[in-house]
Amino acid sequence: MTPASVGFQCPDDVRAGNASVRRPRPASRLAGARRRFGPVTVSLVAVNLVVFVITAVSATSVGESPLDNWRSPVFQAFSQVPVLVDVFGEDWRLLTGAFLHIGITHLLLNMLSLLIFGPELEGRLGWWRYLAVYLVSALGGAVAIQLFGDPGRPVAGASAALYGLLGALGVLMVVARQDLRGLLTLLAINVVISFLPGVSLLGHLGGLVAGILATGLLVLARRRTALQAGGLAVLAAALVTLALTVPAPLVVLGL
Repeated sequence: MTPASVGFQCPDDVRAGNASVRRPRPASRLAGARRRFGPVTVSLVAVNLVVFVITAVSATSVGESPLDNWRSPVFQAFSQVPVLVDVFGEDWRLLTGAFLHIGITHLLLNMLSLLIFGPELEGRLGWWRYLAVYLVSALGGAVAIQLFGDPGRPVAGASAALYGLLGALGVLMVVARQDLRGLLTLLAINVVISFLPGVSLLGHLGGLVAGILATGLLVLARRRTALQAGGLAVLAAALVTLALTVPAPLVVLGL
């Protein structure tokens, strides 16, 4: 017999009772990450990781090291190159470049930044507004590169979108009357880093401005979901139109 809270129970009865009770299933690591960091943030990180793996495998297909993923056919087909967008009409590069990274260090630094700042904004804005700000910021960086960047230089990375998230956080902090000194210091440090060789200052500033504009629209149209969605759609369309209608990067004209 087995001792129970009241009297004793037959071992067969105990086993039968335990068999009828559903045991809680441990949450998967992915589900736990989605709850902690937010589903959109985790999904964005996952997409960037998968794209990096694809470019690494593609690099090996042409005899390059997987760590030199920027030498892969996939990277060359989807990175942003202003002249290819302008002359050959490869419009997809305006957005696909934001999901490519040049080497593992570039990828890890950007994804770490996304995991640090993304969850806070996803919680404040909600999933679709957060995703929209991210994508509009990526477009903003692409537009700045199209207008003022080196026409033949490939550009890639999520940095423009991340700068847009910092701009979005700044707008929300201003509205909430929070202290901006910490954020401004972080932005100043990152702007200084943007002057280093190989870093796209234009993309960073374009993403920052686009993130501020997108979040400003959300704040002005608060509690009016349709107006928020419409405003973001108009902003995105305006950015794409600007990038595609300017015939050549202004740097080519010497401006």
